[in-house]
Amino acid sequence: MDIYTIIFLALAVFIFVRLRAVLGQRTGSERTPFDHAARNAVQGAPDNHVMPVPNKPVDPSASVPGGEMPAAGDRWRGLAESGTPLARGLDAIVADDSSFDPRHFLTGARSAYEMIVLAFANGDRRALRDLLSSEVYESFDAVIKEREKQEQKTETRFVSIDTAELVGAELRDRTAQVTVRFVSQMISVTRDKMGNIVDGNPDKVADITDIWTFARDTGSRDPNWKLVGTGSH
Repeated sequence: MDIYTIIFLALAVFIFVRLRAVLGQRTGSERTPFDHAARNAVQGAPDNHVMPVPNKPVDPSASVPGGEMPAAGDRWRGLAESGTPLARGLDAIVADDSSFDPRHFLTGARSAYEMIVLAFANGDRRALRDLLSSEVYESFDAVIKEREKQEQKTETRFVSIDTAELVGAELRDRTAQVTVRFVSQMISVTRDKMGNIVDGNPDKVADITDIWTFARDTGSRDPNWKLVGTGSH
């Protein structure tokens, strides 16, 4: 081995070590893009990322002492009773997409709920377009346009999200749909261009119940979910 070969080998090793230091290694504990998107939406900054409700492979034995597999009726303990349409829907989604974890889904859905409500109040179309289906976006956009036409502004602040629970799940073809019931407390007020209140009360906390449905194509490599339906009580 001549001196030039030794020099090139040493240079190659040096470059490899430097790249490894700069790029790092994936450890499985990295924060998801959703954390960045959620922070920007709450602060009112635009973001181009679609909302991903976090998924990770299901480990049914993770919460069972000794790592034993739970009985079929215990699979969705705390989320759905065995034999109910909700439990069967969750089973169908997991059978088609093993990465789906409803508990992690709920964590992401809570954040998505707050993101969307605040983006709607702020008229942040850029954030909403990435978070909503085209049909839901059009209905939200129509309300925003009407506020702009009337020269009104809405101010919304969350006091708390008291409940986020699964109330429906199903697999249609290869589209997973999960419905969540949110119970929250928020303060919301709409003012005209002179600052006069036209709706809401800045000093009153309102109890709000929303039922939202999120959907995702399980055949797609895109892990993101979008809001496809809204309702309220």
